[in-house]
Amino acid sequence: MKYLVVDDSKMAKKMVVKVLSSFLEEGDEIFEANNGLEGVNLYKDKKPDLVFMDLTMPIMDGFSATMEINRFDENAKVIAISADIQQKAVDRVMQRGALSFVQKPINEEKMRVILEEYVGVGIDG
Repeated sequence: MKYLVVDDSKMAKKMVVKVLSSFLEEGDEIFEANNGLEGVNLYKDKKPDLVFMDLTMPIMDGFSATMEINRFDENAKVIAISADIQQKAVDRVMQRGALSFVQKPINEEKMRVILEEYVGVGIDG
């Protein structure tokens, strides 16, 4: 499996990668992007199985990046992860193609649910 973590915060990105790493199997890969534009470009290059997308970022926000990724690949699996839990933000990113929304910080329980539901990983965990 290939995963893409898109977040402008080094600390938030590190946390997602750390929690995700506890579910990885041999050969799995995690790619990291610092903003939405980097995320879109990495998605096109690496074609990950699952994307974890922050919403508030410079250069290109997560709303636009999610929409661009879904234009490129209508089967893309993008999970929005944000501290912004306003219903308006949640609705907006879901309308742009995110499959789910998770409030930061992410933990192992939230990650297990996401992986089981969207890529079938972690079921034994």
